[in-house]
Amino acid sequence: MEKMPKWADVVLIPLISLFLAAVLSALVILGIGEDPVAAVKLMVDGALGSSYGWGYTLYYATNFMFTGLAVAVAAHAGLFNIGGEGQAMLGGLGVAVICLFIPWPHWSLALIFAALAAGLFGAAWAAIPAYLQAKRGSHIVITTIMFNFIAAAVLNYLLVNQLRPVGSMDPASARFAEAVHLPSLHEMLAPLGIAFSKSAPANVSLLVALAACILVWVLIWRTSLGFEIRAFGKSEPGARYAGISPVKITMIAMLISGALAGMMATNNVMGEAERLVLNSTEGAGFIGIAVALMGRNHPFGVFLAAILFGFLYQGGAELALWTKIPRELIVVIQALVILFTGALDNMVRMPLERIFLAFRKEAK
Repeated sequence: MEKMPKWADVVLIPLISLFLAAVLSALVILGIGEDPVAAVKLMVDGALGSSYGWGYTLYYATNFMFTGLAVAVAAHAGLFNIGGEGQAMLGGLGVAVICLFIPWPHWSLALIFAALAAGLFGAAWAAIPAYLQAKRGSHIVITTIMFNFIAAAVLNYLLVNQLRPVGSMDPASARFAEAVHLPSLHEMLAPLGIAFSKSAPANVSLLVALAACILVWVLIWRTSLGFEIRAFGKSEPGARYAGISPVKITMIAMLISGALAGMMATNNVMGEAERLVLNSTEGAGFIGIAVALMGRNHPFGVFLAAILFGFLYQGGAELALWTKIPRELIVVIQALVILFTGALDNMVRMPLERIFLAFRKEAK
């Protein structure tokens, strides 16, 4: 029998953890001589108070949905993929290859093939650590961390020596053709009579991320492969006894995970920058870990957590712009959220379990 209801594990624990992180963040803001209430109001207004703020919040959230789903799929197989950052970098290379060297008549065709290429490049980059784990016993955490640095070095070399336009000093590729520029939310909503900021970077990739959330839910909970992934993640010896191949599941789960991380490039490379630049991922691969933890590795939870972290990113930018609160404080707030939803999960879970067990005994 479960120690607490499922809704408490999925909803109540993350909310309490978020509240505790918010309280400590408020104390930090007080400690530097600022008003936490005014800071929260400014964050809310800056991130959610206008279509411009929403545009940036949803742009960041789109990145975090892809990387959060990547971590979640691997986690269901008992694998901790910390290589989302590198996989997203290589996904950006896949997008650049498709958009720079093929003349596309329309952005819709370009988006389909760019997403496929981004997923393929990301999956290929995840395949090597997956193979080393499955066949050689190399720990997936160590290898995926190492491959983040290798990906950054590879991308740096290609941008400086291969993709940089002649005469340019900027370590970036040429701009993509006008035909492959993705429509922004402003352009998508204008025909419906909905006014939205023209300068916000949110684009049609948001719909791709939402579709990815739905497809991952179908995969994990409505297919035999998803059952095998979850069974392997819960108990490798039990999965072996049931005839499930550890090598097969490790490889497949990491390939899917890497593909999801790579597909983030449709948003930041193809949709926003419209060229491949250094550090285009901006740490989204690592934020995906926190998003998956807070979302309990469920696609709907990942969606909600991605919106929250998108809010923190955009709200933090507004704080840095209009107050004396440094931008780095948002990193502290993010770290507190990660701390309470991940490392200190049992600090909230265990007292709640005792409370629910006490109520059950009284009910009997």
